[in-house]
Amino acid sequence: MDKKIFIITGAAGTGKTTVCNYLCDHFKMARVITHTTRPPRKYEVNGRDYYFETAKSFAHHHFLESVQYDHHRYGSSYEGLDAAFRKSPRICIVLDTKGALTYLNQIHDLVTIIYLTASKHSLENRMIERGDDIDKIKNRLCSHENQRDQTLPNSLIGKATSIDNDNWARTRKVLNRLMQVKL
Repeated sequence: MDKKIFIITGAAGTGKTTVCNYLCDHFKMARVITHTTRPPRKYEVNGRDYYFETAKSFAHHHFLESVQYDHHRYGSSYEGLDAAFRKSPRICIVLDTKGALTYLNQIHDLVTIIYLTASKHSLENRMIERGDDIDKIKNRLCSHENQRDQTLPNSLIGKATSIDNDNWARTRKVLNRLMQVKL
């Protein structure tokens, strides 16, 4: 079986983690665990949701891509990719659009990009439901990075599959059809 990387990207709150979890559960993919220096949310677990790092420990990894987002570092390491590929030849990763472009440029033969959108109302509600602080939600929605990720970059047009994720039942149907073609 050929190796494949399914990249889930889009603005904060579009449902990237939900889609990645669905692909892992229903299509036997392994999730790539990425690294961050932000503190965990109350329901997040180190090594399952992210590798939660300090600035010092973050610097010790070998990153394919890394970014600063909302005053915290995020990155995907070669170590994380290798760990996921040891579990399955098909893996799923959540990245911002800049990271998705890096993957496309570096290892394009393995990459399928899924770009998610959702209404502003859905974005805010999802962030509230996951327990994010109201002031942090407002700051995140207005951040440069989130504004960038609310629009599919020109460099990904024709290379990413866009899915409106305001309706989960419809999103699952679109994902199922896409996987029939890509797997």
